[in-house]
Amino acid sequence: MRIYKCFRILGWDFTITPTRFVLTGFVFLMVATVLLRLLTGFQYVTNLTDETPWGLWIAFDVMCGVALAGGGYSTALLVSMFRYKQYGIVARGALLTSLLGYILVMAGLFLDIGQWFNFWRPFVSWGYTSVLFEVFWCISIYTTILSVEFFEIITERVLVKKLHKYVVKILPVLIVIGLVFPVLHQSSLGGLFLIMKEKMFPLWWSEFLPVYFLLSSFFIGSAMVAVETSLAKTAYGHEIPHDIMLSLTKVGARIMVVYLVMKLYDIITLDQWSYVFQGTLQSNMYCIEMLFGIIIPILIIFSPLGKKKWGLLTYAWLTVLGVILNRLNCVFTSMYESGAYFPGIGEFIVSIGLISMGVLIYCFLVENFNILGNERAVQIKIDKDKDIKNLIWSLLRTKRH
Repeated sequence: MRIYKCFRILGWDFTITPTRFVLTGFVFLMVATVLLRLLTGFQYVTNLTDETPWGLWIAFDVMCGVALAGGGYSTALLVSMFRYKQYGIVARGALLTSLLGYILVMAGLFLDIGQWFNFWRPFVSWGYTSVLFEVFWCISIYTTILSVEFFEIITERVLVKKLHKYVVKILPVLIVIGLVFPVLHQSSLGGLFLIMKEKMFPLWWSEFLPVYFLLSSFFIGSAMVAVETSLAKTAYGHEIPHDIMLSLTKVGARIMVVYLVMKLYDIITLDQWSYVFQGTLQSNMYCIEMLFGIIIPILIIFSPLGKKKWGLLTYAWLTVLGVILNRLNCVFTSMYESGAYFPGIGEFIVSIGLISMGVLIYCFLVENFNILGNERAVQIKIDKDKDIKNLIWSLLRTKRH
């Protein structure tokens, strides 16, 4: 990729490339759209109505975003609780991806609030009987925990290094707490649909929906780590040993097998085979979701194909896209009549802008902190930070005298 310019300000690096230039343009376009939405409401930005109140921001930015950010807690569970230390090499990358994912999820939630200036009310008005209240609090607390956990990486830089030892001391407590809240809100997102039995297409409604959402967030977590690692290799030359990635994804794949068995149990006990093969849009989308998002990935990962790099990457991408399709199907295909809703241009701009902003922040943090095992590069930056700090102190002393 051709480099346009590498900016360095006070020890911080950020490289401008054609791709990042385009992503920055999407971010500015998103900011303008967000301002229009905040000032005028939904009417000029979205196609939401009283009949179709859940749109792209809820289905993709929130439902899919929370699932895609599951790599952080699933990796932390394996590394910190079950002592699979070999996966520690991907822990920091997974933590960063999860943190950015949850920040973008909260942005999507904020924009989807009709009267956005009342976003603070759940903090003081406790609707403890509401599933949404529990989701709001869990996501808020977990995002805060992720931020403090990531602060341990931030404090490795010399400018705030004195705080590092204190952050390290509280990390074990934060990790334990951080393993509880994702389990709650991942399952609760599925619980939102339990009251919609009469509205949802039968193939997607089940009393096990909270369990389905929780299980899928776990196996998409390891798959997302594989995808993120592959992209990091392309951009930064960072490569994780194949046997480690294969072992990690197989842990998630075993959970996927449990998910598939439960789905088949639902179809058999509820006698839903007629819905599966009736040839309608809903049945066809369900078959695509199960075939390409669950069955084929399982066959790949537990066959000799999974031992090949392209096979593992194919498994990871199919799994990620399969869970995304599941979340979109739960909201749109199962509840809305065909043609009842299509996202407005403003909804697409905001979603694309949020993703673009997340990518840019990821690139900045990876280039300036030890995320991908780039200790040497970070040490060089730390040494330069010391030089800058000494220079500032020298100028201040000179000015005093």
